Amino acid sequence: MIRDNVQKIINELPQRVELVAVIKGRSPEDILTAVEAGVKILGVNYIKDVRNLFPLLDKKVSWHYIGIASLEKHDLLRRKYLEIFDMIETVDSVKLAEELDKRCANIGKVMPILIEVNIAKEPQKSGVIPEELENIIREILSFKYVRIMGLMTMGPLADNPEKLRPYFKEMKRLFNYIDSLKLPNVEMKYLSMGMSDSYKVAIEEGANIVRIGTKLFE
Repeated sequence: MIRDNVQKIINELPQRVELVAVIKGRSPEDILTAVEAGVKILGVNYIKDVRNLFPLLDKKVSWHYIGIASLEKHDLLRRKYLEIFDMIETVDSVKLAEELDKRCANIGKVMPILIEVNIAKEPQKSGVIPEELENIIREILSFKYVRIMGLMTMGPLADNPEKLRPYFKEMKRLFNYIDSLKLPNVEMKYLSMGMSDSYKVAIEEGANIVRIGTKLFE
């Protein structure tokens, strides 16, 4: 079933859209099946999943961190994990970007990052509010060992994915605006938004990374 789910979704995604398989709560066996079926990027919420899976998969896949990325989450900032991750999608503060910059400088690696936007301004969620986005990007762009590659959002919970369309539309507007500034060390390449219940709407509104878990592993 997992193999069929993966292949169905990969076949229906436009070529420009990358699939990130959200592996939170999934067994190593299920994740390996998904990779064998064609998954190329794993989305990691918890570092323990890397500890369990990296010995099995190594660099056969790309590793994206999509969990809560705070300075309190010390494991993420450890050298061995920074060496593994190919992108951190959830950078939401200058302080975090600065710490990543320092740690990545120590290993000689430029880390691609996405700036997480709290597009619905939900107080319980992490992310930069839209009004602060440009200023935060301007502060981060001077760092040499992190490179802003786009934006990411979670979006609010909704019983109908159509209710998320205005938020996705606004994310695309912000994405285009930041791109139009042509800032140094900023490449607006990726817009990561949309999950199992909303990825189709997100793609229609400009997403080129979708993060899908339930629909792959159900």
